[in-house]
Amino acid sequence: MELRIFVIAAGSLPKARNFPAKAILSVVHILAIAVTASRTGVKNKCTAEKANRCSECLLLGPECGWCFQKEFSDESLHKRCDLITNLIQKGCDSDFIESLDVKKIVEEEKNSQLAPGKVSLQLRPGGETSLIVDVHQLKNYPVDLYHLVDTSASMVTNLERLHSMGYSVSQRMAKHSSDFQFGFGSFVDKPVSPFINIHPEKLINPCSVYETSCHPAHGFMHVLSLTDNITEFREAVEKQTISGNEDTPEGGLDALLQVAVCESQIGWRKEAKRLLLLITDQLSHLALDSRLGGIVLPNDGNCHLKDNMYTHSTVMEHPSLGLLVDKLLENSIHVIFAIQGPSINWYKDLLPLMPGAVARQLNSELSNLSELVEGAYQALLSEVELQVDNHINGVYVNITAICPNGSTIPGQNKCRNVKANETVSFNVTIGVTECYEGDKSIILKPVGYNETTIISLSSTCTCQCKGPKGHESGRCFNKEIDPDCRLCQCEDNITNSSCRALSQEQCLIESCQQYKDQPVCSNRGICNCGKCLCYQTKLGRVFGKYCELDDFSCPYHQGQLCAGDSSFDG
Repeated sequence: MELRIFVIAAGSLPKARNFPAKAILSVVHILAIAVTASRTGVKNKCTAEKANRCSECLLLGPECGWCFQKEFSDESLHKRCDLITNLIQKGCDSDFIESLDVKKIVEEEKNSQLAPGKVSLQLRPGGETSLIVDVHQLKNYPVDLYHLVDTSASMVTNLERLHSMGYSVSQRMAKHSSDFQFGFGSFVDKPVSPFINIHPEKLINPCSVYETSCHPAHGFMHVLSLTDNITEFREAVEKQTISGNEDTPEGGLDALLQVAVCESQIGWRKEAKRLLLLITDQLSHLALDSRLGGIVLPNDGNCHLKDNMYTHSTVMEHPSLGLLVDKLLENSIHVIFAIQGPSINWYKDLLPLMPGAVARQLNSELSNLSELVEGAYQALLSEVELQVDNHINGVYVNITAICPNGSTIPGQNKCRNVKANETVSFNVTIGVTECYEGDKSIILKPVGYNETTIISLSSTCTCQCKGPKGHESGRCFNKEIDPDCRLCQCEDNITNSSCRALSQEQCLIESCQQYKDQPVCSNRGICNCGKCLCYQTKLGRVFGKYCELDDFSCPYHQGQLCAGDSSFDG
């Protein structure tokens, strides 16, 4: 693993992946903009608006800086906000300039389809940065293929023909991977009325009207865990018998979710490309259909297999499409719908809502099944899409794909017609628009891949104004006027008698609490040296010893805040 550390200015646009050089170029780029603007007479936005606070200054743009050097400028305070180059020219030491810098640490993980694996970022509100994420498919990637087959009465002929399909599919797929595994499971429908006939005789043998014997209806039955033994797969299929139900739609999506989430029982390998082949000739029930049978409990999205049978088929609803898609993406599963007859159109209508899924027409003899699986596999691999697995309030992520042919479409996060061994790059821009508490993680994940890029994000919401070591007193200037830069070192000696028995840290924290067990600084500020520094908000001013007061929560009466109560005057 290679560790690269660098600092770049927010708003820069990295193009190459040689990060150290890129860092230097980014800083030079911003300084060049600032110099050019000053020489050409372009309006300097850093001084165009009066900024009396460090935080206000930095929001004006990435080229703006705030000089917190104590001896700098005795004129009006907003002169401390200017282009970084101007501040240096006017005598402000660069060590005393606060700016919208971005701290970025990139960890490159080798032998992976996704790089980088981990990124650490530190951003201020108003700042943003970009990074490149590469997706490259490895050669001879392991493949797991699970057959989920409709065993209702109308599929009796297909089930017989499926016996010989395992070997044929394995031969086809051998061109793409020598590490291939098969699994098998069956479904019919929820075994409750009106989906099945609940006459006692029909419960035992749903096919009695055809003067033949078949298996009772079931929501999902797991038959064979993933294995590379083709003979074992064929024998498992040959043992299967058909079943029966009453209505036309089947319980395919209900069974699909169980196959997706029952990872250990199915035998999904973490390192494999996961394919789930659903074979049917009918539509599938959706969530609210279950209520016809008196089932109203929403599907919880968890695995409920016992002795290889789905135990909650009569307890929980069919999954909603949104829940199903979430679980498929979470478990990196590509779905191949192999559909006989006109129902193919119903499944094609689902595809825009199901990333990483394809629907193909299966002929009446199943003779095109091997070709269908191979074609669907190639189609799935030819489309590479990067998604944000989670979203954070106050943080935006914009993704633009850079396809192998060099084409880019702003906002387009996928490439099509990607060939084997080609690399797809994604320009990922991350920005922070507001303060938040604690560190956050953004997870980037290509659809259908097991790898992720984890971006650890921390936000610095206040100006630290930290000078070089030995000059700490320089950051304590003008406390009354510039509260953003009043962070000072705590006194070494504690004179408060009530604190003598406590540690200094505990004492200082308690000084920021209005009452014991109350939030520090009312959760609306930070405790610094025993004093609350209140956050700044767009709604208005937060103030008070414990940040317990503000000028926007209390209602107005006759044009006066809090009906003119002077006790609320900060």
